[in-house]
Amino acid sequence: MGFGDTAKKIQTLADRAERTYKKISELRDEVDETQETVIDTSERVKTLENEMAEQRAVLDAVAEEVGVDLERVSTEAHITDAEESAAAKGGDADADAADDTDADADATDSSDAAEEDAA
Repeated sequence: MGFGDTAKKIQTLADRAERTYKKISELRDEVDETQETVIDTSERVKTLENEMAEQRAVLDAVAEEVGVDLERVSTEAHITDAEESAAAKGGDADADAADDTDADADATDSSDAAEEDAA
């Protein structure tokens, strides 16, 4: 009877070992695929960066020829992006506060004008 139980335990252990080996083999294949994907993606990114650099050089040359101030355009674009980002992140409250400040300034301007008229 002891040998029967031992044989069952050994068979169970062998089955588990086989499943574990298969799983490790599958994981190894997945890791290899992931590494290939990362390498391919890295190569594509480098290619795109080179193409962007070339396009930027062409754009700079055309802008210089036409007389466009790229620094000003870039600055305006960054400001617009920052404003849109702030508005999307709850900057609406800041905008409301700015509107209140503008209203206060308008009221002050109106009272100053009224005082000047009275004088």
